[in-house]
Amino acid sequence: MTTGTSTVTAAPRPRTAALSAGMTALAVFAAVRAFGALVIAVASWWLGKDPLAVLGTSFDSGWYIAITEHGYGRSLAWPHSGSVQSDLAFFPLYPSLMRLTTLLLPVGAAGAGLLVAWGAAAAAAVGVYRVGERVAGARAGVLLVALWGAQPHAVVFTIGYTEPLLAALAAWSLYALLRERWLWAAGLAVLAGLTRPTGIAVAAAVSLAALYALLARGAHRRPEVWAAGLLAPAGWAAYVLAVGAHQDDLLGGYFAVQDSWGSRFDFGAGAVRSAAKVLAGHGSPQAAMTLAVLAVALGLMVLLVVDRAALGPAALPLLVYCAVLLVITLGGAGFFESKPRFLLPAFPLLLPAAAAMAKARPRTAVVVTGVLAGLSCGYGAYLMLGPHVPL
Repeated sequence: MTTGTSTVTAAPRPRTAALSAGMTALAVFAAVRAFGALVIAVASWWLGKDPLAVLGTSFDSGWYIAITEHGYGRSLAWPHSGSVQSDLAFFPLYPSLMRLTTLLLPVGAAGAGLLVAWGAAAAAAVGVYRVGERVAGARAGVLLVALWGAQPHAVVFTIGYTEPLLAALAAWSLYALLRERWLWAAGLAVLAGLTRPTGIAVAAAVSLAALYALLARGAHRRPEVWAAGLLAPAGWAAYVLAVGAHQDDLLGGYFAVQDSWGSRFDFGAGAVRSAAKVLAGHGSPQAAMTLAVLAVALGLMVLLVVDRAALGPAALPLLVYCAVLLVITLGGAGFFESKPRFLLPAFPLLLPAAAAMAKARPRTAVVVTGVLAGLSCGYGAYLMLGPHVPL
């Protein structure tokens, strides 16, 4: 209101301030990943490659494109090992969204994959911010998004892969849990279970949070809690059983398909062998970075457990979600160099670092984030264009 020559401005509403901080977080994430895409584009042109083809068709993106265009049924035989890799290893939600995009927009399957991945990455960034804001405050939420988007392997958020979609569904499911929106959390967990094998981590967080609410918080009279706990794993279980039925082995068929890709749960034996090789000086630079990322992830998990009191009611679902992702990643055999990619959706691991940076001077936080973002963009170009094993 105006009194004489002086003006008194009303304080901004909390919702407006929260929206502004959320948009800041999204802008930071978009700027980092857009710069990363620009680095890849320039490097691709310099090497005589098509940047969009590099981003949209590299590595496993080709499998998703084939599923989008022709449906399931493709396999690839390796005569030297006798293994046959089937596209049934790939969960259906991402290629289904790609197919829908090609029907709605004048783009091919590769372009649709990028559009879905980029849209999911943006949605994930806002969801990551919401979780961080609720647990540690708005500034920590923005920094959580910045750190998450500046990880060494964050180039995956820019290409035609499923990690952005899983991260989006996981972030918003966890946020719904923190607000006790049980059916929303369960519904998103079902979709996460249809996205990637590691989507079971989201279902585990929802189901165990529901079990805790039933046993320790007297929520047994709330039907939505029962429903959430029971429904959360339905998406993952439905696809695993569907593949099993197709393979005439209801419970083991999907895992046989994964085994043909070299993916099986060996309780970490393969990861230990690969780590020992790196420590002996025989690993590739990509393998060395993988070992460093895994070591940091384990350290961050310890910090998250130690700091669980500060998480308050968020502790159980966030810890369960990260723990399941870590167990699957470390305990599974397969490409050692792919393990950091599997951990990209485990954004709560970065909460202790984001909370610590939120207490530092703004200049320090900006410098640290900028350095990490620069390294991430450079390493991302190496992952996409350098001589190495598949991402």
